[in-house]
Amino acid sequence: MKPITFSCEETLNVTPDVIAEQILDVSKWTGFKGYLVLPGIKIAEFEIRTPAIVGSRIRVINTDGSTHVEEIVDWQPGQYIEIHMKEFSAPLSRLAAGIEEMWDFQRIDNSTSVTRSVKLHAKSALARPVLWLIAIILKRAIARHLRQIRQENTS
Repeated sequence: MKPITFSCEETLNVTPDVIAEQILDVSKWTGFKGYLVLPGIKIAEFEIRTPAIVGSRIRVINTDGSTHVEEIVDWQPGQYIEIHMKEFSAPLSRLAAGIEEMWDFQRIDNSTSVTRSVKLHAKSALARPVLWLIAIILKRAIARHLRQIRQENTS
């Protein structure tokens, strides 16, 4: 089944390496506040942190008590990072087989253009319409999070 996809873009006044360091700083993950009914992140902790970063797993507890794991599957901090979200607790576990998030970085003078692309994989055709609604809300949450990261790196 074709995934539900979207992307968000923002220009940040830092290098891709700084952005990658911030992604690895799980204490910053609580800055993701969610949007409407989509919960924010309450706690993020490494379950496994590999020396090469690829294969590292981060356990996330959301503000509504739901949980999931984020696994880093590609780590090229100057260009590209890919993280897969899985092992969702209910109710998302009934709807999504997985979510993939890709961070693409393009240097522009002293700034970095960041594109966060997301693919949501529905568990079934029946789950797809609900997951599509979640994707709309998630896109707004990610766009707001990127603006927040921009503001934090400007101050």
